[in-house]
This record gives sequence, structure tokens and C-alpha cells, in this order.
Amino acid sequence: MWQQVYNPTGSMVLSTLLAAIPVVVMLVGLGFLHMKAHFAALAGLVAAIAIAIVAFGMPVEMAGKAAWLGALTGMLPIGWIVLNIIFLHRLTEQNGSFSVLQDTIAGVTEDRRLQLLLIAFSFGAFFEGAAGFGTPVAVTAAMLIGLGFSPLAASGLSLIANTAPVAYGALGTPIITLAKVHGYDVNAVSAMVGRQLPFFSLLVPFWLIWAFAGRRGMLQIWPAILVTGVSFAIPQYLVSNHFGPELVDVVAAAVSMVCLVAFLRVWKPREIWTSVVPRGHENNAGAAGTPHERTVHPRGVVLRAWMPWVLLAVFVFIWGLPQVKAALNAVFAPNFPIGGLHNQVIRVPPVVPKNTPEGAVYAFTLLSATGTGILFAAIVGGLLARYNPVELVRQYGATIWKVRYSLITIALMLALGTVTRYSGLDTTLGLAFAATGPLYPFFGTLMGWLGVALTGSDTASNVLFGGMQKVAAEQLGLPANLMGAANSSGGVMGKMIDAQSIVVASTATGWLNKEGEILRYVFFHSLALAALVGILVTLQAYVPPFTHMVIK
Repeated sequence: MWQQVYNPTGSMVLSTLLAAIPVVVMLVGLGFLHMKAHFAALAGLVAAIAIAIVAFGMPVEMAGKAAWLGALTGMLPIGWIVLNIIFLHRLTEQNGSFSVLQDTIAGVTEDRRLQLLLIAFSFGAFFEGAAGFGTPVAVTAAMLIGLGFSPLAASGLSLIANTAPVAYGALGTPIITLAKVHGYDVNAVSAMVGRQLPFFSLLVPFWLIWAFAGRRGMLQIWPAILVTGVSFAIPQYLVSNHFGPELVDVVAAAVSMVCLVAFLRVWKPREIWTSVVPRGHENNAGAAGTPHERTVHPRGVVLRAWMPWVLLAVFVFIWGLPQVKAALNAVFAPNFPIGGLHNQVIRVPPVVPKNTPEGAVYAFTLLSATGTGILFAAIVGGLLARYNPVELVRQYGATIWKVRYSLITIALMLALGTVTRYSGLDTTLGLAFAATGPLYPFFGTLMGWLGVALTGSDTASNVLFGGMQKVAAEQLGLPANLMGAANSSGGVMGKMIDAQSIVVASTATGWLNKEGEILRYVFFHSLALAALVGILVTLQAYVPPFTHMVIK
């Protein structure tokens, strides 16, 4: 057995600097050296293992087994979700149903501001909830270019819109990962995030249209913006607090789209906005795209185009039911204690009241995993779309090849986070950040923002900093769920400035080598919104009635 040591050098400053090295190595590799994500994650993992062994005294075998446990967790359940949702999305692209969706949505209104609400916010949130990992920005930016928006508008505004849904992206992957890696209760932290982000789900649509059309242009369509935000925020709160994280964005986005489309049948703005360039950026926004030639499709064709995504919601909802999970786990769900690591690492005061062994059990819950429900939805949807079994297998193989580096990155990210957890590196960082005292709720939130800005992923930020948030909160007497949720809620505002998302946007719009202009356009919006999240979290920590919203 091995006891964690949180100040191995005798100097808390030096120990903290050592503990930060793995995170710094990975973040610098991603943010400044422009390394590919899997190489940066590998470098961070190597640094974490080295620091854990050399500086913190963790036995070599334990460090290796902690990395192995993290990699396994990265593949199932996390990577399994990503693989199968991308498979479903690929099927819809290959058979042309995605083009039908594009025609359906783009034909609802001619007003550019309302198109932006419907596509960048509501429809983008649907893809964030269903797929995440860059998909919504790529989809919505390409659609906006197809409608004639300028490259800057299509890129920057898609990035701004893709914020409030991110914490529940890819069927709740950031929340599920945060809970699994760092020992949070998944339903509690999901509910806590659902008591923070709805405020911004209401604010972001107004912010989005203000960024595009200015204050006057925003006020002209405020009823539609209000309908969009309220119809997203309320389901986001209800689903996150009563059903869990998996279907939050899918349900909220679907409700928001339906409500906005229904509202536009009875309400029209007095002035139809035809501009495709953000207000104040007419000279550097790039040439407008060529409008997409829209086709009016028969109702049956439209219904078939939506069918795979409806099936996805149904299957994921069924797989999320506790009774279904229990039944599937009763059939097949072996647990594998990691020998030499399970209950061999001891956490010690002041982090815990008394010496406490850390469990290390890998649960192979393949049948009940959310990704399995997604796979069944994709297969059923594919067969109904007249794919033959051989073609489905071929498309699945192509999907594996497409996401291979993403899967490797996820495994390495989880390995890094697990090593820092079992070695006590994250605990050392948490103890240091606790020194910010009463200001920690604000700065802890900004730490989540910085993590996503540099890693490109709310999931990765939760892996890296979720443990630190928990430890710091406990040291300061704050609810751990509050700060765990704050890491994810603050992180979503960093999504618009991370290098990967900006590159995805510039590629989708064909505005290559203009990443710097996109970054300059969105940076203020990102920082300002992150600061507002920090203020909300601080109010929830200290000021009634906000404190009554906190889940202990």
C-alpha cells in the first residue's frame, strides 16, 4: 500500500509547480506548439507518470496501472459514445438526408437574424447534444455559408452560439466523464450544471444577435429571441435535474426549434434583415458565400431525414432508464478490480478526514453503455434508410478509421487524468488553488474556461481540473458539486476560442489562414461570458437566494 504525499518537496510552491508540469506540458503542446491532440496528450501523460514516480514517490507499477485504468475508461464508455454517434451522423450524410435537413431549416425564414437563431443556436445545439466534438460548428458554419453568410459571420457566430449546450455535449460526455474520473455523483453534478447554464441559454441568443446585428437589430426581433432562449433553458433545467445529462441538449434543442418555427408562423419582424456580414465588420468579413439552392421536399422525405435523430433520442432515453440499465447489467457487466492498484492507494488528511483507500475497479458495462443504445439507433435507422448490412459494416469501418485519432486522444486524456488522481497531483493543485480563499468560486470557474480554451474540450478540461475543483472546494468549505459544475459551466465559454474549434470553423467556411481574425472576433465574447459565469457561481456560493440553488 502507498500513501499519497501532497507536499513532497517541503515547499508548497515547488510541489505545486511540479504537480502542474503534466498539465502545462499538454496545454503548451496544444495551445502554443500546435501539436496534434494525441501527441500533446501523450506528452502530458509521460510527464504525469514521470512526476508521479520521481517527485511524488508513486510506485512505478501503480502509475502504469492507473494509466491503464484511465485508458480503458476512455474507450468505454467515453470513446464508445463518440464512435457510434459519428457513425450515425455519417450514415445521414452518405444517404443525403442531411441535405434534406439543411433545406428544411433554411426555408423557414428569409431574415438572416432568425436563420442564425434557428441554425447556429437551436440546430447547432442539437448536433452538440448528439455528437459534440466539433460537429456543430462544422455543420452550422457550412450551412450558414450555404445561405450566403460571410465567412466571418458563419465562423465566429457559430462559435459564439456553440457555448451554452457544450457541457451536455455528445450525450452528456463532459458530465459523465467528470463524475466517473473524479468521483462526483453524475446526477447531482448534472443537476448543478442545470442550475447554472439555463441563465446563459437565455442570454446567449440575445448576445449572438447583438454580435451580428447590433443593439437595434437585436431589439427588432426580441420576441423571437426570447422564445428561442426560454424554450431551450426550461427543458435544459428540467431534463438535467430529473433525467440526467444524456438527453439534455437533444431535448432542449428539439423543443427550441419547434417553438421558434411555430412562433415564426404567427409572427414576422417588421423589417427583413438581409445582411450577411456582422455589424461593424463590413471591411474585413470576407466575401459572402453563394446561397444554397433550396428544394422543397415532400413531407415523407423530410420525415425520413429526421428519423435517425428521432430514433437516437428514443434509444438513448430507453438506455438511460435505471430499470433498463439494471436489467442489462444483470445480463452482462463484469467488474475487473485492477490488481496492485485497487484499494492500494491511500488518500490522507487534510483532503479526507482519515486515511481512505482509493478503489480501482473497471466496470465493463458494454450492454448498458449509452454508446450501445446509440449503435442500435444507428443500425435501425440505417436499415430503415435502406442500407444493406454489408454497407453498414463498411461504413462502420470507415467511421473507426475517421475517428481513430480522436479515440486515441480520449484514451490518453483519461489516462493522464487518472494518473494525476491516483498520484495526488491534482490534490496538490487543489490545495494551492484553495489559497485564493473567498475569490475561489470566480477564479475556479475561469480555470474551467482556460482549460477548454487550451484543450478544445470541456471533457478534457473536466478530466484535468475536476479533481482539483473538488479538493479546493472541500478545503474552503464550499459544496464540491458547485465547483465541479462550475468547471464545466465556465469551460463552455472557452469553446469558442480554442484552436481546434477555430480551425474547424475556418475549414468549414473555406476561409483558410484567417484563424487569427476569427479569434480576434470571438475573444471578447468568450472572456466576458466566462466572467459572467464566474459571477453567477460566486453568487451561488455566498449570496441568498442563489445559495438555495446549490446541491450539496
